[in-house]
Parts: sequence; C-alpha cells; structure tokens
Amino acid sequence: MPYFVYLIGNYKKTKLTTYVGYTNNLKKRLSLHNNGKGAKFTRGRTWNILYTEKFNRKNEAISREYYIKKNRKLRNFIKNKYK
Repeated sequence: MPYFVYLIGNYKKTKLTTYVGYTNNLKKRLSLHNNGKGAKFTRGRTWNILYTEKFNRKNEAISREYYIKKNRKLRNFIKNKYK
C-alpha cells in the first residue's frame, strides 16, 4: 500500500499558510482537512495540495514528513514555487 507525504496550502489575503502530513489516501485526507475533520490546525480553511511524494513503506513516509516539517528552508522553497 503506498503512502504519501503531502504539503497543503491556504492563502489568506496574501499570506500562504502550509501544513505537512502523511496518509495512504490523499483524496480522503484532503477532504477531511477541508471539511474541518483533519488536524486541528487545518480547521476552518480551504486547502489545496501543493506538493506530494510517494513511498512504499509507512516508516519512510513518516520519516520524510518529519524532515519536511523541521526543514524550514525546504518548506519555503516549495512555498515560493506556488506564489
């Protein structure tokens, strides 16, 4: 079963807010975020997928998610591609 690491974004005025997570069902997870049933941080916003990576093992996806969350330089690089 494939796992995905994703970065979703939301524009509020001119500021782009991002969130990083992992899942095995990308469409369902995005729907949960947009319907207020995802992570608490994502509630009340409309999200769009900005970036995804696919992995064969869950522990690989979790490790990559952690790396992206902690690496501000990488997140800013991805964010700047979508401004």
